[in-house]
Amino acid sequence: MTSKRKDRIRTLLKGIETGDAAAVEVVNPDKYIQHNPQTHEGSEGLAALFKRLSKSSPRVNIVRAFEDGDYVIAHTEYDFASSKIGFEVFRFEDDLAVEHWDNIQPRQGLNPSGHTMVDGPTEATDLDRTDFNRETVRSFADEVLINGRFEKLEQFIDDERYIQHDPRIADGLQGLRSALEPASDTGVAMQYDQIHRVLAEGNFVLSVSEGSLGGVHSAFYDLFRLAEGKLVEHWDTIEAIPPRSDWKNDNGKF
Repeated sequence: MTSKRKDRIRTLLKGIETGDAAAVEVVNPDKYIQHNPQTHEGSEGLAALFKRLSKSSPRVNIVRAFEDGDYVIAHTEYDFASSKIGFEVFRFEDDLAVEHWDNIQPRQGLNPSGHTMVDGPTEATDLDRTDFNRETVRSFADEVLINGRFEKLEQFIDDERYIQHDPRIADGLQGLRSALEPASDTGVAMQYDQIHRVLAEGNFVLSVSEGSLGGVHSAFYDLFRLAEGKLVEHWDTIEAIPPRSDWKNDNGKF
């Protein structure tokens, strides 16, 4: 069932290229809950979205796919009218998707250490450490990202191996510290307020959080790779949450 669910999500997302309404057959139309504020509810909303996007001759690449219980996570590259990077999260009941969240931002160039937003390992390992790694990231997000206990960064980050894929930040502990501390060298204040979800498969863990970037209400999706109990690699997307008046469904971003 694990590979079947991942394969069905790959088929669904590749349907964006063709606009084929049949691609959304993985969705249970009677139960589907849509959390993208700019997409209408149900499988019919997805079919209409795919048809519209297909007119721009899009390209979709699923870089990574993971599974945690009833959740499938896809790390994606989209080339629509412009190039974007996204995370897609689907919740399943049996073999059908019944709920969807995402976080998408424009692709940016190489970061200060020469990494793209998506390069690096793609396959999960250390499956026996899934629960331990999930709780490690949950603790990191709570203590450091939410509560600002930056003196604990060394407990969670392997400074010598930490690879950064955020386009604004360099590798290593100092690059992360500079981005997170209030007097940020990036020039943009980043505030994490609430953790909504932490999903894991093996050495890959995705945290979904809410906060603000430069004072703008935003969603943070942070994917970490762990080794020997510490965070050694990080990818992310940050997306502004549109005002409530612009939403096309009533389910909320999270």
